[in-house]
Amino acid sequence: MGGALSASLFARHALLPQGWRRDVLLEWDKNGDLTAVAENAAPPAGAEVAEYVLPGMVNLHSHAFQRALGGMTEIAGDGPDSFWTWRDLMYRFARHITPEQMESIAAQLFAECLRHGYTAVCEFHYLQRDAAGALYARPAETAERVLAAARLSGIGLTMLPVLYSHAGFGEQPLKPEQARFRTGADDVLRIVEALAPQRGGQVEVGFAPHSLRAAGVAQIKQVAQALPAGRPIHIHIAEQQGEVRQCLDYSGRRPVQYLYEQVDVDARWCLVHATHVQPDEVALMAASGAVAGLCPTTEANLGDGLFPLAEFIAAGGRFGVGSDSHVSQSPVEELRWLEYGQRLQRQQRNVAATPEERHVGDYLWQTALQGGAQAAGRKLGALAPGCRADLLVLDEAHVNLCGVAIENMLGSVLFCGNDNLVRDVLCGGQWQVRDGRHVAQDAIAAAYKRTLAQLRAL
Repeated sequence: MGGALSASLFARHALLPQGWRRDVLLEWDKNGDLTAVAENAAPPAGAEVAEYVLPGMVNLHSHAFQRALGGMTEIAGDGPDSFWTWRDLMYRFARHITPEQMESIAAQLFAECLRHGYTAVCEFHYLQRDAAGALYARPAETAERVLAAARLSGIGLTMLPVLYSHAGFGEQPLKPEQARFRTGADDVLRIVEALAPQRGGQVEVGFAPHSLRAAGVAQIKQVAQALPAGRPIHIHIAEQQGEVRQCLDYSGRRPVQYLYEQVDVDARWCLVHATHVQPDEVALMAASGAVAGLCPTTEANLGDGLFPLAEFIAAGGRFGVGSDSHVSQSPVEELRWLEYGQRLQRQQRNVAATPEERHVGDYLWQTALQGGAQAAGRKLGALAPGCRADLLVLDEAHVNLCGVAIENMLGSVLFCGNDNLVRDVLCGGQWQVRDGRHVAQDAIAAAYKRTLAQLRAL
């Protein structure tokens, strides 16, 4: 789906890799790739003109089906609530979702992500089997449904079929409520192979060992070695203190330490959450070139904790942001709370900055964009020739942007008010959002409402 293919856009101000530039002409081809980015240009006759243009953000961590769970777990139990009590509720909800419902949920999520400024998403996909725990006739059935939702919405997608074999360290058997998630190394490789024809342009395919407690090291190595070179690999790591204790009891090592001792971790890897890491683990992550996948709104919602961002930045680490369980679909909110969490923890201001880039908004957007593009394994992350034509046009008429100096523009976008300032979104060379509305918003929302009615009646 999408509007008519355009060929160019003239931006009076555009955020390029080298910073804000004036009078930028952006051109893209029929394949959706940027072919030219010219500074100090003049607008061609009849060209569409925008005041402020940003590169679209990459959402590096998503469990699409959890969008339908939003707001349903905010009820206190008899004892202290935690990630683990939330997980039990999520398991019960996941039992009932059909492939058709998976597609409608994902389409709604992706349309919302686009409207708020994400133009690509990495789907950490682990709902693989039917309600009885059997593989579908097409083993990639549910992954294909998510890909169909991405095509409908127009968002770029990196599909990451999940390796999920065990309930805990030491190859503990899965619990009945985890039956829909079960995959071995061969299952994952079959799904990756089945999805191979869809690669290119808007789609990449990698894989994701769910976690060190759910996937054995030998399995992880088997899939990583069989995966074609350059494909992305994502893993949940050190999200919860309980996970760290379990890993220490099992291996004598903390999760990041254990992973790096057992597996060759390089720039293909995205270590999601890494909430509870010590200085030596921060140094390992930064030196390897792996991306830290940070999801502040979900990490806050689940009571996970705070990643040591300042130390990771000082070590030269790479990071990006994701919406994970989708309590928020806004990159602005993720980046704002990434910074605010550090301010609260350290009791100081303007943490996410370097001597080279003192503007916190610019540093956060540009750095998260680069990390997200790396984690997605696609040519993303910049308004530059050869990258996908993914861009955001801001609403220059909004009061929050009135009279703002260009060097303070992203500071205003990230740290002033809660209105969505994204007006139009181009994704893969097609306009998917115009005047704040997705081009298929009504049809997608209608299907999603039907799915919610079905699921909440159970």
